[in-house]
Amino acid sequence: MSHPQVLEEALIAPHGGVLKEGYLPASEAEVLKQRSAALPGINLNIRQLCDLELLLNGAFSPLEGFLDSRDYERVVEELRLADGTLWPIPITLDVSEAFAAQLAAGSEIALRDPQGVPLAVLVVSDIYRPDREHEARQVFGSTDRTHPGVADLLERTLPVYLGGRLLGIQAPTHYDFGELRDTPRSLREWFSAYGWSRIVAFQTRNPMHRAHYELTLRAAEKVGANLLIQPSVGWTKAGDVDHYTRVRCYRALMPQYPHGSARLSLLPLAMRMGGPREALWHAIIRKNYGASHFIVGRDHAGPGNNAQGKPFYGPYDAQHLLERYQDELGIQAVPFPVMVYAANRDTYLPSTEVEEGDEVRDISGTQLRRHLQEGSEISDWFSFPEVMKILRERYPVDMPRGFALFFTGLSGAGKSTIAQAVVAQLLEQTSRPVTVLDGDEVRKHLSYGLGFSREDRDANVTRIGYVAGEIVRHGGIAICALIAPYAAARAQARDLVQAHGDFIEIHVATELAVCEARDLKGLYAQARTGKIAHFTGISDPYEVPEQPELRVDGTASEPAVQARQILSLLRGRGLLGA
Repeated sequence: MSHPQVLEEALIAPHGGVLKEGYLPASEAEVLKQRSAALPGINLNIRQLCDLELLLNGAFSPLEGFLDSRDYERVVEELRLADGTLWPIPITLDVSEAFAAQLAAGSEIALRDPQGVPLAVLVVSDIYRPDREHEARQVFGSTDRTHPGVADLLERTLPVYLGGRLLGIQAPTHYDFGELRDTPRSLREWFSAYGWSRIVAFQTRNPMHRAHYELTLRAAEKVGANLLIQPSVGWTKAGDVDHYTRVRCYRALMPQYPHGSARLSLLPLAMRMGGPREALWHAIIRKNYGASHFIVGRDHAGPGNNAQGKPFYGPYDAQHLLERYQDELGIQAVPFPVMVYAANRDTYLPSTEVEEGDEVRDISGTQLRRHLQEGSEISDWFSFPEVMKILRERYPVDMPRGFALFFTGLSGAGKSTIAQAVVAQLLEQTSRPVTVLDGDEVRKHLSYGLGFSREDRDANVTRIGYVAGEIVRHGGIAICALIAPYAAARAQARDLVQAHGDFIEIHVATELAVCEARDLKGLYAQARTGKIAHFTGISDPYEVPEQPELRVDGTASEPAVQARQILSLLRGRGLLGA
């Protein structure tokens, strides 16, 4: 089968190497767009969509598509492609077993955005089933699901990977901050037009405050370079400040830099929070955008602490890994310590330069959120007034943080009963809006017509997650009570809620025998005789949550007692008053 010619015109920058872009010429792209309507296809999720955009525009050069099994295996084991090229993060396209069953090597599949717009066609060269737990251990150094990259891989990623070359039809559409959304080609051309030859890039996923400003300013001065502020605005970490607010903060910060010395550009990257490997990946991406240097800070791209309260990565592991591969990276790493404020000197300085007697001050992310919620004063040394103004607008004083309680467990476990007790106790103490999304009621209205296949069950859980997320977005409380038997669907619901607030999974772990004994409708008995198919716990599995925020036994105590335990948890998280 012949395929249209992909544009591969080389664009070489002094430090950036050759770009491999994946878009077809306009006339051929239009023909393929029309033909793609008849192809099997998938609507991409946010991670896949970000990966596709950076594959097609050359940011992931030298990749020309999603990894086949040979490339994948060597990346996982050795941080290299099959041909030996340095590449630390697997870029894979995951699909279901059912979808993979209709494919073979040479098949073409249409890759579409969430609205169904065709963006590319993948020419499948390989269909394989990875060991995702092994991938997690090798890439992230852990299988602990408190790591967001691990959770995404083990709970949300589908079991089959497709490898192959991409034929690009069109770029994903972005309606926000269009003037800041450079491609590697357009940014390299801008650097050339303005005579920038030494460029130091800075990666961030948080609002920048004075410490970040001082770090970037000093790093640029240290290497004699102009500065590229390039924040990730794709998928980051649940609970992060939304990218709209962050970009407004970055724009407000830019005038603080000397005129003509810094540029802001957005990177639609789906972060994996992979620590050292991710730092290496970030450096390669910035090389492709034309940077000559890359700032690597303390615990670069680290996700924080594991389930035992210990950091997933050492504070300087990322810097050490980049040092190991420095000679072949094609971009100079600029390791930098944390910048701290010394009150007695009224200045910021690297943590390595702190002397005995210095009065070091800092405001953690938790402290900052508390100041914003309370409306209390934040010292000028911490941030710029222009940045704080935007953050205070985004997080007005006394605006409650929305949250969802997500009860899951077998039929008859006591989910709805405990949820009702929680609702009653909440309404005794607060006037905040509380919405109950009970599984049975949702099926009568929101999910009317869905059956009990795995796909329909997942659709029901996802719909509940979406509605709960909208409730949470407006500061409300969503109480969800449903079986939700599959981990992947629960993880999807978590993502939908955590984009706006807190998600608290409560596993009501009542024994199956107790659930059967409680069954007034005789559903379990009918399931055991085969009259009801796909019944969770009998003929369909229930995937027990591995790390819920709370696990309760539906028979251990009265619902009112368990409700008080749940409210205590909420108060401990600062989601309810004392």
